[in-house]
Amino acid sequence: MASTTGITVRRRLAVFFLFIAIVMIGLGCRLVFIQFYQSEWLTENAINQRIRNIPVEARRGKIFDRNGNELAISNSIESVYAIPAEIENVDKTAAELAAILNLDTSKTLNKLKKRQAFTWIARKVTDEQATLVRKINLAGIGLTEEGERYYLHDNLASHIIGFSGLDSQGLDGVELTYDEYLKGSRGNIVIEYDAKGCEIPHAIHKYIPPVDGNDVYLTIDMVIQQIVERELDKAMHETQAKAVTMIAMKPDTGEILAMASRPDYNPNNFTAYPSSLWRNIAISNAYEPGSTFKILTTSAALDSNVVELNDYFFDSGGIDVQGRTIHCWKHGGHGSQSFKEVVENSCNTGFVTVGLRLGVDRFYDYLEDFGLGKETEVNLPGEAKGIMIKRSKAVPINLATMAMGQSIAVTPLQLANAVSSCINGGLYYKPQIVRGIKDNNGNIIEDFSPISTKRVIEEKTSAKVRSVLESVVANGTGKNAYIEGYSIGGKTGTAQKVGDGGYMQGKYIASFVGFAPANKPQIVLLVVIDEPVGPYYGGQIAAPVFRNAMGDILTYLKIKKTATSNKKQ
Repeated sequence: MASTTGITVRRRLAVFFLFIAIVMIGLGCRLVFIQFYQSEWLTENAINQRIRNIPVEARRGKIFDRNGNELAISNSIESVYAIPAEIENVDKTAAELAAILNLDTSKTLNKLKKRQAFTWIARKVTDEQATLVRKINLAGIGLTEEGERYYLHDNLASHIIGFSGLDSQGLDGVELTYDEYLKGSRGNIVIEYDAKGCEIPHAIHKYIPPVDGNDVYLTIDMVIQQIVERELDKAMHETQAKAVTMIAMKPDTGEILAMASRPDYNPNNFTAYPSSLWRNIAISNAYEPGSTFKILTTSAALDSNVVELNDYFFDSGGIDVQGRTIHCWKHGGHGSQSFKEVVENSCNTGFVTVGLRLGVDRFYDYLEDFGLGKETEVNLPGEAKGIMIKRSKAVPINLATMAMGQSIAVTPLQLANAVSSCINGGLYYKPQIVRGIKDNNGNIIEDFSPISTKRVIEEKTSAKVRSVLESVVANGTGKNAYIEGYSIGGKTGTAQKVGDGGYMQGKYIASFVGFAPANKPQIVLLVVIDEPVGPYYGGQIAAPVFRNAMGDILTYLKIKKTATSNKKQ
């Protein structure tokens, strides 16, 4: 009996010690797991429980025009934040903050009850609100400085500059495409607290300063931009158009000196405007250019030697292509005329003839070299490629209509840049909107020097094109673009708008593209008037807008008048 009892006791002791051993092994394994596999996570959580990171926003870089005039800056403004763990009376705090900041009390209360180290209560409050929050001195509530974007000239160049959002992130225009340069790096204020939420003396308490953003210098000239926008406002009023656009470029560099459209918006209050007005239609809207496109046809035809300026044509008023009659705009035609007069008179049948002489492949080679059918890579958001019939599907009737500016759609920027190549000596430059980027000390980070990527036409051809377009203003359809004392070259355009069912009755786009001085162009200026009410010919309404803007631009640039300027005949 005693022996049996002894055995039972020993078994129980063995089971007990085995259980203890298993527990110890389990605890040991758990300790190893925590020590080697969870130590980093536990350390991080422990730090998070006692460390508060208060963000300090970097000042966004400025945006300047080409001459160093400020266009966009960032002003300091205060924001209200909360550290929920430090709040003593959540209900009272929520009620007082909501009253001062005009917030919903229940939503504010929910923010304060969240289990997180830091939360925003109100971003970018008024000076009066910030003063009141500071005065009531609520536990767990603080203020920190942020930057508020301010556009010094309101609507000026809004489609170029764009705007930024609440977190100072670029949302449109240059603000978006150059956001990485402009935004800088956020800093922090790091403070260590104890378990009761009280700041620990002589503990972790450091300031990590933000790195301010870099400054962006645009190619635009603020004065030229102001001239352009003033004339656009006048044009909108006088023509009652749906939209108007103007682009001014340096033809020998591709730099955009001004680019604007109406209607527009104020980026200081962009949310008050429909998003459709944010679009930069100078780069996003493709349209049939009409007769302004004939500059490209003229350049290609002269450069490939399929025609000379003194070659003669006979215009009977129409020409048949693949069973379709294409009419000249002048009833009964222009009769016998040289190619120079074809350009002066913007004769459709003459351009159809030289377009067919070029042939599909040769014509398309020139159009692609002029940058059509693809983005110009101006580095602004929303750029369209334009619309071109595929080369493989183009037939003679397509070639005929394209030669006079139909059956092809371009953006205003594409056309202005292509015309620049035609008259600058024949070189293609990529359009440029940013000249360079500098840091806060004025050191150059990026320098975007203009580079010619290719030759499109020969220099002698370009000289012929300048000469004949000067004649268009002196003797042809562009007479209303004439400016006393200056040699002006250019071309008018009038195109019926295309809709879902074909050309829309009574809806036109009037345009004029020109340059000055004609012998050595300093400025190319394009005017596009979309759906004017009343007169709609480019020579009637777009050429005078060009004249008024170009006259003031030439005066501003101190380009002297010459005795050899073209004159009305």
